Amino acid sequence: MSAASNRRRSALVLAALCAVSATIYAAGADLGQAQKQATNWTAIGMFGIFVVGTLFITKWAASKTKSAADFYTAGGGITGFQNGLAIAGDYMSAASFLGISAAVMASGFDGLIYSIGFLVGWPVITFLMAERLRNLGKFTFADVAAFRFEQTPIRVFAASGTLVVVAFYLIAQMVGAGQLIKLLFGLEYWIAVVIVGALMMVYVLFGGMTATTWVQIIKACLLLGGASFMAFMVMLSYGFSPEALFAAAVKVKADLAVQGGKPADVAAQLGQSIMGPGNFIKDPISAISFGMALMFGTAGLPHILMRFFTVPSAKEARKSVMWATGWIGYFYLLTFIIGFGAITFVLTNPQFLDAKGGLIGGGNMAAIHLANAVGGNVFLGFISAVAFATILAVVAGLTLSGASAVSHDLYATVIKKGKAESAAELKVSRWTTVALGIVAVALGIAFEKQNIAFMVSLAFAIAASANFPVLFMSVLWKDCTTRGAVIGGFLGLVSSVVLTVVSPSVWEATLGNPKGSALFPYTSPALFSMSIAFFGIWLFSVLDKSKRAATDRGGFLAQQVRSETGIGASGASGH
Repeated sequence: MSAASNRRRSALVLAALCAVSATIYAAGADLGQAQKQATNWTAIGMFGIFVVGTLFITKWAASKTKSAADFYTAGGGITGFQNGLAIAGDYMSAASFLGISAAVMASGFDGLIYSIGFLVGWPVITFLMAERLRNLGKFTFADVAAFRFEQTPIRVFAASGTLVVVAFYLIAQMVGAGQLIKLLFGLEYWIAVVIVGALMMVYVLFGGMTATTWVQIIKACLLLGGASFMAFMVMLSYGFSPEALFAAAVKVKADLAVQGGKPADVAAQLGQSIMGPGNFIKDPISAISFGMALMFGTAGLPHILMRFFTVPSAKEARKSVMWATGWIGYFYLLTFIIGFGAITFVLTNPQFLDAKGGLIGGGNMAAIHLANAVGGNVFLGFISAVAFATILAVVAGLTLSGASAVSHDLYATVIKKGKAESAAELKVSRWTTVALGIVAVALGIAFEKQNIAFMVSLAFAIAASANFPVLFMSVLWKDCTTRGAVIGGFLGLVSSVVLTVVSPSVWEATLGNPKGSALFPYTSPALFSMSIAFFGIWLFSVLDKSKRAATDRGGFLAQQVRSETGIGASGASGH
């Protein structure tokens, strides 16, 4: 890469920083006064430090990003420990930090389904996926699914599945970022979302996977430290007694019900209800379907699967999962304490409530207000900056996986038949990044009012219904064929998207249709759409008598040897 090219990139990075800073300053000055919201200069300072710091990381990474392998997988040079932290950073998203704590504050015990559901998918990845992915893949999970199948149809499906999952996942991150910046700076929501989109594009366009990885690692350490402090301060207030915390939370909920006009006995029952299931998921089918989405969706998330190609060997891939599972499990324990702490610290303090008794900034801001309650303005600034970092890093990872699906799977492999030049592939990837950034901003504005943990659960349902069945069957079932994988995968993808759109969560809550008019009554489609996908893959593979089917089945042994032993997989890139 030439010095002139590096100078142009540096200038673009600095110009983007100046533009973002100017927007924050100008909008904060005007709109903050209009909304009578005090400007939090501590938070602004910490935001500024983080943004400048990460842009310098991006500038450093840009000098190392010379090829497609560097852009997509950091050249395969990330260690297992580093990648474990980066995976944890990818997974501990706005949905995890802001969304789960908000869900626990609203529904109590039921919020745990997010923590447990997000976590229990990791054994599936550890024992079934991580090593095979590393040995079979190069840049994307489509490399794995397409190992013995016909390239064009399977990669068209894989790119479609990736882009749909990325779109739904991006919505949650953009909503979280928009609400956070709106709360702290007094900005209009849409301006906040545009700022996040602009910064994300800068990270991905110039730094690629190297910048994204290091931003993830730094952000994971900061988030784990900040959440640990919040949980410690909450437990300190109750003598480190979980029973005392839960009892206080039950009393707060009951008191709020009394203030809302409920009779004392009904209010007591409502207060006690947060310690048992039923506030969020009302029936067994929804519970099973929702749990399946969270568990199996983890093994189908393209931006998580992509991380296994950044390590040099299958051993390091396994080590990545071990470290990631430990950090993620610890973090989810903290979110439960933070959620109950928000009930006792935030819901009882008029400083954090609007005229109608709702949280200032929206329901997703429970953890942010709790940070203010336990640590004052300085800690609020720190947690806000960390939450912003969390969102930016996850959005960058998602965008990178979406861009790689278009440039590597569609452009390089399908359109150019594997003969694309690295520079041309990178150019397509960067244009895709810009397009995804614009889409993310538009969707973030449209879904402003949704709980972000729930929005992510919809992305998990689609990943569990489309990507996971194809990946699972292609790697582990010898009779799977191209036709079965593609038709079954598309059936899972289309059914999960359609059922999601006609469910109450989107049909009524987002699209504004009358209550009770949703065509699909359950909160998650995974139980149905996953079944459709697996059945479709099995049926169309069994019925496939084509000449190609014989080749697909015949290639299973070679695939199995490579996936189990790594023989034939090169050290840096996987092929």
